Amino acid sequence: MQKGTALIVGATGISGHNLANVLVAEGWTVYGLARNPSAQTGVIPVKADLLDAAATAQALKGLAISHVFFCTWTRRDNEAENVAANGAMMRHLCEALSDAPLAHMALVTGTKHYLGSFENYGSGKAETPFRENEPRQPGENFYYTLEDILFDAAKRYDFSWSVHRSHTMIGRALGSNAMNMGVTLAVYASLCKETGQPFVFPGSRTQWDSLTDLTDAGLLGRQLAWAAQSPAARNQAFNTANGDVFRWRWMWAEIAAFFGLEAAPFPDAPMPLEARFKDTAPALWTALAAKYDLVEADVNKLASWWHTDADLGREIECLNDMTKSRDAGFLGYHDSRASFLELFTALRAQRVIP
Repeated sequence: MQKGTALIVGATGISGHNLANVLVAEGWTVYGLARNPSAQTGVIPVKADLLDAAATAQALKGLAISHVFFCTWTRRDNEAENVAANGAMMRHLCEALSDAPLAHMALVTGTKHYLGSFENYGSGKAETPFRENEPRQPGENFYYTLEDILFDAAKRYDFSWSVHRSHTMIGRALGSNAMNMGVTLAVYASLCKETGQPFVFPGSRTQWDSLTDLTDAGLLGRQLAWAAQSPAARNQAFNTANGDVFRWRWMWAEIAAFFGLEAAPFPDAPMPLEARFKDTAPALWTALAAKYDLVEADVNKLASWWHTDADLGREIECLNDMTKSRDAGFLGYHDSRASFLELFTALRAQRVIP
C-alpha cells in the first residue's frame, strides 16, 4: 500500500541509505537527494548541493513531497562555521519545499545534543542515561540550529516534525563514511591482521570500562518510518539506540574474534587511530586492496579515524534512555554485537574488506 512520497536528504550516507531500504520495502515513493547520488534500488535520484539555494530550489521544483527526512550534515573547521553551513542547508531546503504538500519532516542528530559540540565535546553536565528532556548544553551547537530552523518552518508551513538523536551509528553507506565507526574498525582490524600489529583499543579507560550503547542504522530507519506515520510521535524528540548495553572491553574481544585476532590488553598509553594510521594507512590499504582485489583502494573513503577516536576517547559514560520512544509505541530492538558482525559480513561479501 502506498505510504507517501519521501525525500531523503543525504541518501548516500549511513542513515539515509538504510532508511531508503526501509521506506522502499514499505511501499513509499522515495526520492534521494545528494551532491553525488548513487544508484539504489527503488530510489529516484535528485542531484543538488544544499549550500546552493537556487540549485536546490530548481532540483526540487514541482516534486509533491509529503515527508522529508534530513539525514545529512557538513563538517567545517569550527562550530561557528558548522552552525552557519548546516543552518544554511536546512533553510535552503525548507524554502525550496515551501509549496510542497509537506505533512512531516524528520531530523537526524545525535548524542552531541547531550555532550556538546566537537569543540566542547564531553564538557556538558548531562546525566546518564541521556533523556530527551535534558536541557541544551551551553555554547554553539549546529544540532540546536537545525532544530530551531525545523521548528520555525513547521509552524510557518503547518507540518509536524520529529527529531531522532542517534548514538554511534553502525551500518553501510553508499557515499561518505565521515562518521562511520563500523567501517573504520573493519579497516583497522584488517590492517592489523595483514601487518601483525596488535589490535589495541584506541580509546579511553572510561569507554573501555563503562556501559554504553549503539544505534544500528536499520533500526534508526525503522524509527524514522514509524515517527513519520504515528500520531504519538508528532512534534517529539526521541533517542535512538539499539536497546541493549555493553562494555567495550567485552565488545572488543567479539570484534577481534570475527577477524581472527586476539584483543590486545588495554594499553598503558593512549593509542588513537589517527596518529597511528593517518600517514601509513593509504599505502598499506592500496597494497592490501590490490592483493585481495578489493573494490576501494582509497582508505580515506572508508575510514574516519578522527571520528572513531572522538567516540572511543570520551571521558564520560554515554548511555541513552529509550523509555520515551517505547511509551510512544516504537519497540524496535537490535543486538549491538549483531550490528557489527552483520556489517563486517556484508563488507566482506562486497569485497570492501578482505
